[in-house]
Amino acid sequence: MQSKYILSLESGTTSANASIFNKSAQVIANNSVNLTQIYPNIGWVEHDPDEMLRMQLMVAKSAITEMSIQASDIAAIGITNQRETTVIWNKNTGTPIYNAIGWQDRRTVQMVDELKQLGLSEIFQEKTGLVLDAYFSGTKIKWILDNVAGARELANSGELLFGTIDTWLIWNLSDRKNHITDESNASRTLLFNIHTGNWDEELLKVLDIPRSMLPAIVTSSGIMAETTPELFGVSIPITGIAGDQQAATFGNLCIKPGMVKNTYGTGCFLMMNTGDKPFESNNNLITTIGWNIDNKREYCLEGSVFMGGAVTDWLHDGLGFSSILSEIETLATSIPNNGGIVMVPSFGGVGAPHWDPHAQGVIIGIDANTKQAHIARAALESIAFQVYDVVSSMEHDSNQKITTLRVDGLVCKNDFLMQFQADILNCIVERPVNVDLVGLGIAYLAGLGVGFWQSVDELSAVWQIERRFIPQMDTETRLKLLNSWHQACSVSFK
Repeated sequence: MQSKYILSLESGTTSANASIFNKSAQVIANNSVNLTQIYPNIGWVEHDPDEMLRMQLMVAKSAITEMSIQASDIAAIGITNQRETTVIWNKNTGTPIYNAIGWQDRRTVQMVDELKQLGLSEIFQEKTGLVLDAYFSGTKIKWILDNVAGARELANSGELLFGTIDTWLIWNLSDRKNHITDESNASRTLLFNIHTGNWDEELLKVLDIPRSMLPAIVTSSGIMAETTPELFGVSIPITGIAGDQQAATFGNLCIKPGMVKNTYGTGCFLMMNTGDKPFESNNNLITTIGWNIDNKREYCLEGSVFMGGAVTDWLHDGLGFSSILSEIETLATSIPNNGGIVMVPSFGGVGAPHWDPHAQGVIIGIDANTKQAHIARAALESIAFQVYDVVSSMEHDSNQKITTLRVDGLVCKNDFLMQFQADILNCIVERPVNVDLVGLGIAYLAGLGVGFWQSVDELSAVWQIERRFIPQMDTETRLKLLNSWHQACSVSFK
C-alpha cells in the first residue's frame, strides 16, 4: 500500500466534517463547517441536500489542501452519516424534489399512529428489528411521495431515487454511477429485512414505496465505488460506508459481544454488540445491523436518546445560557447538588425505551431558591438519566450487568457529566483519547476495505483510553436520584 492516508467524510446533523488519518490512526487534518437547520413547522426538521453535498466536498478539499498533500496520497475514502435523514431526487436531473427530512423530524407521527392502529407494529419489528416510529426513513419517504406534487407519478415511472445521506453523497461523488448503501444504513429505513439482507417487498407494499427507488446493498468495508477524477484530480476508491453510530461503535472497538458504547452528540446513541445473531429486545430497544465485513453480518442492540447535547443547545437558545459546554459545566458544579430540580427534556417526544411521540418536556421542583446553576445541573443530569434507562433495558435484554461503558462524542468531554454517568450507572466509564470515533470508525472500515490496515488486531494496538471514571456515589443517594427522575418521567410521558 503506497498511499499514506485515509479520508473520512462525516455528514452529521449540524455539520459536515472531513478528517485525514495516518497509519497510526491519528488525525493529521480536520475541517468542519456548520450546516443550515431548517424548521418549516413545529416538529419539522429539514436540510438542503445540495448544501450538504457542497459543504462535504469543500471540507474534504480543504483538509487535503491544509496538509499540502496530493489526492493520490489518499488510499481510500470512508463515508458516515446521520442515518435516518431522507433524500429523494430525480435521477435524470440530479435535483432533489424536496429538502432532506432530518432524523429528528416528527411530521409522520400521525401516519405511524395509523399504522399501529392497523396492527402492523409487530410485523415491522419482526422483520426490521425497529420500533414503528417517525424516527426512521420509511414514513418520511411516503410523506414526500404523498405530499410533493407529481412525486408519486415520477416514482411509479422509475424516475426517482431514495437515499440516506451516504447514498446521496456517493451517487454524486461517483458522477451518478453508484446508487448504493450499506446494511447499517439500510437497517434504519423500516424497509430492510435484517434477517435476509434484502429490501422487504411486503413492507414496501404497506408504505406504497416503489422498489425501483431503493439503492443496491453493499458491505460496510470493501471497494464499492470511486470518485470521479474531476473532483480531486484522481479517482479515489470509496471503501467504507456506515451509519454514524455504527461507525462510532466500530471506532470504539466494541467488536466483541457484550461490549457497549454511548455517543454523546445531539442525541445519545447506545449500542451493544450482540455478535452474529439478531437479539430481539423485550424492552423496546432496536435490533439493528452493526456492520457487514467480508459478508459477515454483526448485529447490535441500540437505544436512541433524542435529547443529548441538544439539551445544552436549548439552554442557550431558549434560556440564554452560555453556549460553551465548559461554562455550563462550571455553572453546574458551582452548587453541591441539583436542589431538587429534575428536568425531563422530551421536547420532541421521547425515544428508547419509552417511545412516546407525545411526551412533553417538564422541569419539576422549582421554588424561590432555584438558580441558573440548578437548571444547568439538572439539564446535564437529564442526559445521564436518559442513558441509565437505556442501559437498564440492555441489561434486562441481555441478562448481564454492564460493568464498562465506552464513550465518545463532543459532549463526553464534560467531566461532570461523565462522573455523574458513572455514578448513576454504577459502572466504569471509559473515555478514549480521540472522542471523534464516528470519523475514526469509518476510517477503520475504509482502511480495512483497501488493505491500509490488515486486521482488527492492528487497530486495537492504537486505541487508547484518556480517562476512566469510577463510580463514587453511595447507593442511597443514587436510588433517591433515580426515584426522582422516574417520578418526573411519569409527568412527562402520557
